[in-house]
Amino acid sequence: MASDLPPPYTALTRHAMMPQASHDEAARFNFLTHFNRYLSGTVGSANKNAYEKRVLPKFRAEHGRDPEHRYEIRDAMNKDPWHQMWSALKRNSMEMRQHNGRQIVLRQMDELMAKADHHNEQSNQLELDPSVEQPHYQTAVDIHCQPGGYHTEELPGDVTMGANYDVGLFATTGGALGGLNDGGGQAVVEWAKREHPNWQPKRVLDIGATVGHNAVPIAQAYPDAEVIAIDTAGASLRYGAARAAAMGVTNIKFIQASGEDLSRWTDGHFDWVQTTMFLHELSSKAMPKLLTEANRVLAPGGLIFHIEQPQYSDEMPLFEQFMRDWDAFNNNEPFWTAMHAQDLKQVMADAGFARDNQFTVGVRAVVDPEIFPPSPDEAEEDFGRAAVWNAYGAWKPAEQSVAA
Repeated sequence: MASDLPPPYTALTRHAMMPQASHDEAARFNFLTHFNRYLSGTVGSANKNAYEKRVLPKFRAEHGRDPEHRYEIRDAMNKDPWHQMWSALKRNSMEMRQHNGRQIVLRQMDELMAKADHHNEQSNQLELDPSVEQPHYQTAVDIHCQPGGYHTEELPGDVTMGANYDVGLFATTGGALGGLNDGGGQAVVEWAKREHPNWQPKRVLDIGATVGHNAVPIAQAYPDAEVIAIDTAGASLRYGAARAAAMGVTNIKFIQASGEDLSRWTDGHFDWVQTTMFLHELSSKAMPKLLTEANRVLAPGGLIFHIEQPQYSDEMPLFEQFMRDWDAFNNNEPFWTAMHAQDLKQVMADAGFARDNQFTVGVRAVVDPEIFPPSPDEAEEDFGRAAVWNAYGAWKPAEQSVAA
């Protein structure tokens, strides 16, 4: 029987740029990993019981009807003591994760910056542009409770924002993204290789790349391709470029640029444009701009691909919508609820991707077997192996169909 326990923090793969955690720092991450699992499982599952046994009957008694919107459930659940306790613990766990990560990287800031400078000077895989401004809608809050978001620099040349993201992601996800935290990118590659084995994209654009967890696996899987990873946060890109260089990945370049303005690239320049869990970080005005620009730079016959959570719909129960909305109000994800309530296919259609060319698929997680050995019972789904991510995509029309 497969173990339901998350892997220890020591299972994290140590590339040359990875910050070093002390015994006590690793122990804190181990605690947070188990704590998060407990909150999302045993404690979190009781939210539904609280709703069905207390909140919903009380709502019916007061209003003479069932809730008509997820916001009505939210208002009612926020008065329930169990949900209040769970929300407080969950928010606290994220703050503790960020504080532990910041402690780790700040105490070795000078060493990390020196390593990054060395790798980036040698590789020439980083291009920063100080004129690129961080979007105001991403500076209003500390995204994911990370102090300073992903862009703030403690001093010139800082890499600690990206390093904090890298050093703590393993604990946040319970190792489900693998030893290199790159399971998202690995899953996208596995889907592309399986569904279109003869497709060989030559130019790939990853928008909202942060430190390249999702872009580097694409570069590794398509060594003849030129992969461009862009973000507005120079502090994250500086670390990401050094990370890729330290791993020996040479066909990727990290460029400071906004997905809302891709004017440096000509029409039809890329064969593949993709984002991974990024669309929900965009404002309602920014997302259409980004998608329109993505359509412009995408070559005929090319692929646009977005890994995202599923959109809210009439088929999704209101309670599930409410639970998915938690991050919007408690984990500094201000655009989460509005973005997932949109008709994303229509937004993409308005940006030039005709509905007939769009598709929605499930992208199955690729699990690191060194962390999660295959179960003796092949029918059993152990932790990390069962995840299926939602993906929205479209093929741009071409005279010849894409090889399958």
